[in-house]
Amino acid sequence: MIVPDSGHLALVLLLAAAIDIVFGEPPAAVHPVVWIGKLINFLKNAAPKTHRKLYGVAMALCCVFFAALLSYSVLYIAALPGIPRILALFIEAYFLKATFAINCLLSPAREIYRHLEENRLEKVRELLPIYVSRNTSRLTKTQMSSAVIESVSENYVDGILSPIFYYTLFGELGLVAAYVFKAISTLDSMVGYKTEPYRELGYFSAKSDDVLNWIPARISVIFILAAAVTVTLLPKKQGKINPLGSIRSALEDGMKTPSPNSGYPMAATAGALGVKLEKPEYYILGALYPPTEVKDIKRASQLIAIASGFSLVAFAAAIQIAGIHLYL
Repeated sequence: MIVPDSGHLALVLLLAAAIDIVFGEPPAAVHPVVWIGKLINFLKNAAPKTHRKLYGVAMALCCVFFAALLSYSVLYIAALPGIPRILALFIEAYFLKATFAINCLLSPAREIYRHLEENRLEKVRELLPIYVSRNTSRLTKTQMSSAVIESVSENYVDGILSPIFYYTLFGELGLVAAYVFKAISTLDSMVGYKTEPYRELGYFSAKSDDVLNWIPARISVIFILAAAVTVTLLPKKQGKINPLGSIRSALEDGMKTPSPNSGYPMAATAGALGVKLEKPEYYILGALYPPTEVKDIKRASQLIAIASGFSLVAFAAAIQIAGIHLYL
């Protein structure tokens, strides 16, 4: 049995995070997840008018196979005898970075915050549909602020926590696991809708995404709690933070959303910030708290940024501890 090099795996994760923070997203032409998206788009456009649920299963399996083959090829190339260790680290880190996006998660919130501060509501209505699935034409400023915070906290799970969770869980095949998850997540974002023409085509992808995000969504509450505790220790606070409120809201409101997973990070964020998050006609999280204000977007971004940092450090440490245990 080959014992995985835990130091290598942990370093790849931390280097991937550094690449993300410093450089952000790579160009679309060399972005592996964009390649997966193009395959999904091709298969989606080729979908038949009948047996769409069965075709959706085949489409998902095809994309998962492509993602697994791509990531396994990366590991194979990085492990070749002639490849210097430092180059192997950067190759793996580059491809792992493509599965999560801290910069990409937080930058839209900063942009929308700026427009809301300047009262450019029409610009916000134009931008929001990219990030949230709701009709923005009649949203108030409060509801717009809530939508941004919901998006940031929900996407913390599938955009950051879940990929690194599966990377950590599967050891030396962690990159493959992260890419399999990312394929399912991308499928869900492109075809996993309950409305036509995707209701049957994306059924398998949406259910698979629910299954894969189930554990990370609940783990997210722990990291948001840790982030809330950290914020209370900062010398300059942007507003009152209630760490215990994050746990209470997650327990009370975590299952109030149509998704079995998105409610947990959103409710935990609502409780920590002490604000009410609402998607009109769908759900209200933290109903007893005051309505969201524009300034709360910055507070939520800070909270999720710290939670993301804790996630990376915790999973890097878990890789190291697991490696030490294997060696013993």
